[in-house]
Amino acid sequence: MKFKKLNISPTQSLQNAGFDWLLGDNTLPYVTNEMVVVTKKEAENYYETANELYEMFIEAAQYVIDNDKFAELGIPEELVELVKFSWENDKNWHLYGRFDLSGGLDGKPIKLIEFNADTATCIPETATVQWASLKANGLDESSQFNTLYESLVSQFRELKNQNNEFEPTLLISTMEGYPEDDTNMQLLGEAAEEAGFEVSFEHIENVEFSVEQGIYKQNIEDGSFTRYDFWFKLVPWEYIGWDEPELADILTQIVQSKKAVVMNPTYTLLFQSKGILKVLWELYPNHSLLLETDNKPIVNKSCVQKVLFGREGANVKILSESGISLENTEGEYHEQNVIYQEFTEFLQDETGKYYQAGVFFAGEGAGLGFRCGGKIIDNKAQFCGHIIA
Repeated sequence: MKFKKLNISPTQSLQNAGFDWLLGDNTLPYVTNEMVVVTKKEAENYYETANELYEMFIEAAQYVIDNDKFAELGIPEELVELVKFSWENDKNWHLYGRFDLSGGLDGKPIKLIEFNADTATCIPETATVQWASLKANGLDESSQFNTLYESLVSQFRELKNQNNEFEPTLLISTMEGYPEDDTNMQLLGEAAEEAGFEVSFEHIENVEFSVEQGIYKQNIEDGSFTRYDFWFKLVPWEYIGWDEPELADILTQIVQSKKAVVMNPTYTLLFQSKGILKVLWELYPNHSLLLETDNKPIVNKSCVQKVLFGREGANVKILSESGISLENTEGEYHEQNVIYQEFTEFLQDETGKYYQAGVFFAGEGAGLGFRCGGKIIDNKAQFCGHIIA
């Protein structure tokens, strides 16, 4: 791997660009002061990979629906009806997601690790931080595979056009106490506003849901209520299905009766579940972008044990060919079912740090960034931008 050292740090880059709202303690300390050097061909390969994988995920999701494999993927029963409805209704627009990939540089083949299709983060780092670093350091701002912000604007415009019977009023929600999520959604809101939406924010704990009225929030100052025709929630669908079955039922009725459009659509649960990695392998055996995946340890191969809906590298184990745990992370998802994915080593620098590529998909491949850390990329990983040279 090759790197470009930045003379001006990412923190200073953002200040220079006027992005002060990105300077929170939970966003910048983990951004590295160097960029991964990527060739134009390598960047093109990442782009083409995202596009090809998305088409494969569509086929796999259709297979799950046609063959009623929801339980195999761990989809909460309370959401199956809405998964099917949103899948059949093309107006339920998938705004964005992020593919996590190994390889792609130094001649190492790209392999799919997983698809964060429902509540992917790293939006500001990918769309803004690495671009601002190029600008501040006097480097060519176009020398990146990075159209994420523009692609999000385009996606919101298409969403508005597909749903022109709705007013373009958008409420964006996160769970209270997660400032990183708020920062991600602030940029998403800016993209929506540029696309012509009237945007507001409210933590999900304070959002009101009604089968008859739809989705709305109360104005604290005068007690009035504002209804929204579009709702984006950076809250995992599986959390709603497991922990809030009544809300799952209300949202199903709201979407089906066209009281509101909810994003990302519920069918992204199919993409999000690690169970779909096994389906992909069954549909595309030995595909060059895939790693063998099964619901039991893979014979004579080192593999990675993952829970179906784990996040940030939690509850992951790397197993030897004989099934001995070589490395593992703790987490709160240990009660979930697991899959076993053939082990592949991430890119590695001279200091021993490992790098996982993240490629956003927003209508098409839209942006590249790297997260670096140990053999298991978890919530302690750093973010490293890239430059095409």
